[in-house]
Amino acid sequence: MKTVFMGTPDFALETLKALHRRHEVVCVYTQPPRPSGRGHKLTPSPVQQYAEENGIPVRCPPTLKPQEEKDAFCALEADIAVVAAYGLLLPKVCLEAFKYGCINIHGSLLPRWRGAAPIQRAIMAGDKETGVTLMKMDVGMDTGDMLLQRSFPIEPKDTSETVFNKMAALGTQTMLEGLDLLEQGKLSPTPQPAEGVTHAAKVMKEEGLISFDMPAKELDCKIRGLLPWPGAWFFYNGERISVLDADPVEKAMNAPAGTVCEELTVACKTGGLKLNVLRRDGKKALPAAEFLRGFDLPQGAVLNASL
Repeated sequence: MKTVFMGTPDFALETLKALHRRHEVVCVYTQPPRPSGRGHKLTPSPVQQYAEENGIPVRCPPTLKPQEEKDAFCALEADIAVVAAYGLLLPKVCLEAFKYGCINIHGSLLPRWRGAAPIQRAIMAGDKETGVTLMKMDVGMDTGDMLLQRSFPIEPKDTSETVFNKMAALGTQTMLEGLDLLEQGKLSPTPQPAEGVTHAAKVMKEEGLISFDMPAKELDCKIRGLLPWPGAWFFYNGERISVLDADPVEKAMNAPAGTVCEELTVACKTGGLKLNVLRRDGKKALPAAEFLRGFDLPQGAVLNASL
């Protein structure tokens, strides 16, 4: 197939590589280079770097709204556009420019978790499974007809990072399968159900500040959903401490929420949270036993959600 690829982060990169191996990629669209590192040097996206290394034309418009951008897109005369975490809205004329339109690889089981952060929100909500949806795009936010869905379970220790890695591989497989079936005329678009719609709002950095005044199981889901970014942290004696691994404990702690109990288990609204791996700002992550050798966090201490 003659394809246009549109994507920006690492999640999209593996899909581009697979597409490039199997189909003709006539152009890659990605977001403009962003400031990065201490020097705030403009750095191209992983997708742009790969495309340039492999001689694929790249376009990085900040928006596709100008008429000249719409004309340039339509002039590519591809069979299909494959979109994976591109980050920009596509005008109606672009969605209808090619024979098979534009298809999107979305990181959830639509219609659940439409929006910017489906992986994080699924984990934070305690979902037992997630997956990918290959969707024919329309002008709405992840509202297009579904072409293929593939699911997998969210394991008890999964974080956004581990689910992201599973999803990147599954999304690539699903996209390749979908393109083959489209060419063969074996895919029928299915409208999304009206019931079960949820919105995956963008994760904000301030969400990483945690309070123990919530059920331990819910807090565990929140912490795992926020890893690796922005992370999850609390304050003690004016110092920020990040939680990198924890386990919910069902038994009652018989102490106010936020109180450190035995074996570095913190009382929650219900149950407790056993802290396994912690990190002080500017320090390396340490297992709980090692952490306590260098930082006094005694039983009876109260952990705060503010300085």
